[in-house]
Amino acid sequence: MDVEKIRKDFPILERMVNGKKIAYLDNGATSQKPREVIDAIVRYYSEYNANVHRGVHKLSEESTVAYEDARRKIAEFINASEEEIIFVKNASEALNLVMYSYGMANVNAGDRVSISIMEHHSNFVPWQVLARRKRAKLEILDVGKEGELVGLEKASGSKIVSISHASNVLGTINDAEKICRVAHEGGGVAVIDASQSVPHMPIDVKKMDCDFLAFTGHKMLGPTGIGVLYGKKELLEKMEPFLYGGDMIIEVKKESSKWNALPYKFEAGTPNIEGAIGLGVAVDYLNKVGMEEIRKHEIELLSYAIGKLKDEVTIYGPLDARKRTGLITFNVAGVHAHDVATILDEDGVEIRSGHHCAQPLHDRLGLESSARASFYLYNTKGEVDRLVDGIKKVKRVFA
Repeated sequence: MDVEKIRKDFPILERMVNGKKIAYLDNGATSQKPREVIDAIVRYYSEYNANVHRGVHKLSEESTVAYEDARRKIAEFINASEEEIIFVKNASEALNLVMYSYGMANVNAGDRVSISIMEHHSNFVPWQVLARRKRAKLEILDVGKEGELVGLEKASGSKIVSISHASNVLGTINDAEKICRVAHEGGGVAVIDASQSVPHMPIDVKKMDCDFLAFTGHKMLGPTGIGVLYGKKELLEKMEPFLYGGDMIIEVKKESSKWNALPYKFEAGTPNIEGAIGLGVAVDYLNKVGMEEIRKHEIELLSYAIGKLKDEVTIYGPLDARKRTGLITFNVAGVHAHDVATILDEDGVEIRSGHHCAQPLHDRLGLESSARASFYLYNTKGEVDRLVDGIKKVKRVFA
């Protein structure tokens, strides 16, 4: 993988901060966009901006073709069928859709819903709300000393098992196939939050056998405001829509309405057309580079970074790079994470600090906050060196 060649496709990587070229290490929050994605969005607005599905004129036809072509690309990317791909605005909306449309109809008082303590708030709060409203039990699985998921067998018998494929704090890659198997053996459905895995490794929903899978476009080179919910066709067909309005109906009478076919039943109103088109182009870019190559590159970067950092900071999660996605969450002894991030920013090294929308996990670990460096296909060992140098500077400042 020619990283230097790839970097030339991302204009923002030429950006200077405080007179220094940025080392962008906040990809767990959002990735940067290649010029191909930017150009595709500009081209949509410049050449064929029109609403989809509703017009017979040329621009609407072109817009519809591009929008549906993006759906096809995304379906192929995760080995799904097009009618199983629902465009939403982000993973949070995708998980809320499952909670409202499936959970509210199928979870009853006394039932169990299982999640883990490592979940992002997007995959924690909806199930917390569902359990409260339906008087169900919310079971929260724990993590072990290396950030691994423990006690999965307890989830057997739960109506819904909803767990992240990869933690956005610990980096831990959970065994999604096993999660789905445990859920199904107990008669439940498996929901996988793949926001931190789809951008970084090959995903096959058929092999995984998940019932629902949520991810977001902006973490995988795509625009913000576009996300994806995959759902098995047989489940989606039985579910009631989450939102009501234009395009999700096939017929409206004074007395009643009939819902549109899949996936349009769940896509009410004018969608984020340019976002979907941009995400389709992002998938083209990822396919061109190769997901296996991206994964290999990240493992190499992680191994290098862990080796450099393990004696400088406290690292959370597994130390084996093969067991985590491309991020390292850490703390410098005696220094608040926000101070670490501020000093790094002075030298153009951009990381995340805070609780990363995972407060229950931070409480479990006894942490107020943490710092997180997250890598992607365009990051280099030289940027890891800048991160390490910055951390040494932090320790000198706060000595």
